[in-house]
Amino acid sequence: MKKRKGIILAGGNATRLYPITLTISKQLLPVFDKPMIYYPLATLMQAEINEILIVSTPKHIAMFRELLGDGSKFGMRFEYAIQEKPIGLADAFCVGEKFIGNDDVALILGDNLIYGSNLKELLKNATKLEEGATIFGYQVANPTSYGVVEIDNKCNAISIEEKPVIPKSDMAVIGLYFYDNDVIKIAKGITPSARGELEITDINKKYMENGKLKVVPLERGYAWFDMGTPEGLLDASDYVKAIETRQGLQIACIEEIAYKNKWIERSKLLEFAKEYSKTNYGNYLLKIANETKINYSW
Repeated sequence: MKKRKGIILAGGNATRLYPITLTISKQLLPVFDKPMIYYPLATLMQAEINEILIVSTPKHIAMFRELLGDGSKFGMRFEYAIQEKPIGLADAFCVGEKFIGNDDVALILGDNLIYGSNLKELLKNATKLEEGATIFGYQVANPTSYGVVEIDNKCNAISIEEKPVIPKSDMAVIGLYFYDNDVIKIAKGITPSARGELEITDINKKYMENGKLKVVPLERGYAWFDMGTPEGLLDASDYVKAIETRQGLQIACIEEIAYKNKWIERSKLLEFAKEYSKTNYGNYLLKIANETKINYSW
């Protein structure tokens, strides 16, 4: 089985959040008690992907490097790449071609939060796919605002439309995609859309036309947030606060996930706990380090 690497797309101008993002990357904004990028990073980590490329702008790339380093403190490997201009999600595979190499890849958008008790199993199943692509769908009340996918009774995609006037389903395509290595060639072959971008929808359509596009619907019990608007940012923060306060569990605690994945030792977890000792986050890490059994939901 080929290795699967991960890409977090944390670029763009974040104009939907102006003036908040005039001087800072939106993926560094706080979502309750963590930087936004922790949430998509945690998703890839739950899929047990430990080699990750972070793609951002020339202006912001150094900030991500300062925050996360080379990944070794989490038992991982991080690389960084610059997307000179925001010319579409599909460009991530062109920018990341050298990093991907001959491996398969997962892409997640840096402003997506996905949470659910069985999510880890769904993600691990997606990583096992050796041919084709898997995308994730989420039922929404306003499908005209999203890319919408229609599926058959075997969860094969049969139509995809970008912000349709008359949607064929209410299932939005969220920003989490698993592809085989063919995605590099496909991304290089698509042409810019009317808005001048390389569209991820065009990549998905290529896989769909070849009968190789699976969809994983996130059903009741899962939460998905697009944190790229003021409303989405606030809703996500409120949600994380409610879960963490009521249940005493952290969402997207990357140190916890690394420990559970056996990428770091207990001694390293204790180092993190000491570093964050003046926060609830640090107290939580100490609790994890001192417990032999815990229900990891992440």
